[in-house]
This record gives sequence, structure tokens and C-alpha cells, in this order.
Amino acid sequence: MQIWAGLGNPGASYALHRHNVGFMVADTIAEVHDFGPWQKKFRSLINEGRIGSHRVLLLKPQTFMNDSGDAVQQALRFYRLEVGALTAIHDELDLAPMKVKVRTGGGLAGHNGLRSIDAALGPDFRRLRIGIGHPGDKDRVTGHVLGNYARSEMEPLSDLLAAIASEAESLAAGDYVRFMNDVALRLQS
Repeated sequence: MQIWAGLGNPGASYALHRHNVGFMVADTIAEVHDFGPWQKKFRSLINEGRIGSHRVLLLKPQTFMNDSGDAVQQALRFYRLEVGALTAIHDELDLAPMKVKVRTGGGLAGHNGLRSIDAALGPDFRRLRIGIGHPGDKDRVTGHVLGNYARSEMEPLSDLLAAIASEAESLAAGDYVRFMNDVALRLQS
């Protein structure tokens, strides 16, 4: 089993924030791959299903971003999984909007959700990074991250979420290069 933790903040007022793109990805994957209803467990909303031959538990921590590590750690412990089974899905300031990168380990880039997971488990987990772009001035970062996607971004965002969900089997299989290439190709067509 793999655990894919979409990072975000719970509540309707945060739903369209750039910081909640991890929740959006988890919701889209659950819908596209016919996962069942969301349930409450591990201080999270969870949803288990299959992506191809891979068993995946989608997790949306309800602890707020700054305490995501506790929820993720509870799920890993319950299923007796190592940190290598975890993929954190999160927004990334240092990537252009609607770009996708996957890597294992790396820095925290000031992301409080990653910081919390790193404190609980160490740095060696996969990261599905969703670009939100940098606003250009560090004084505008908080408003940008915690701001809603603009109306003009909604269609490209919808296309991105659909592409990620459609190509999720490559991600589950560990073929990150194919996953990133196929998502990029879908977005070009």
C-alpha cells in the first residue's frame, strides 16, 4: 500500500486557496479512479482504492497544514509502512504555475506542511510538487499562497488536476519521469 497525502487546510473558506491544491489533487484522483466515500480516521479524511494494480490510501489531514506530520505519521504507523510509502502532494512556490515535479527528499522551501512531515518522519518521502508560481515579492508570498486561484486560472487548474489523475498509475508504479512527461503532454493538447 501507498499513502498519498494531499496537503491543505480544512474548511470551505480554504477550498480554493493555492495552498490547498494537494486536497484538490486527492479529490480528483478519488473521483477519476472510483474510490469510495471519504471517511474520518487518523485526524484526516481518508479514501482507499486502486490505481491500476496499486493500492493507495488518499489522506487529507484535517489538522491544518502546520500539523500534517501527525496525521501522516498515524496512518503510516497503523499500516506498518515505512516513510518510502508516502507521497506528499503540495503547492510549490518555486515552480511555475500548473507545472508538476516529483522527487524524493529535498528541502522544505518554507512549506509548513512539509516541515511538519519532515519533523515527524524525516526528509526521505516522495513529493508531488504542484507549481503555484512566486508572486515576485517576498512580502506578497503569504497572500499569494493563502489566496484563491484567480478565475482565469480555473480552467488550466481543472486541466492540470485531470491530467494528474489520468496519469496517476505511472506515479503509483514509481515511473516519475513518465508521469511528469505524460502530464505535460496532456496539458499541451
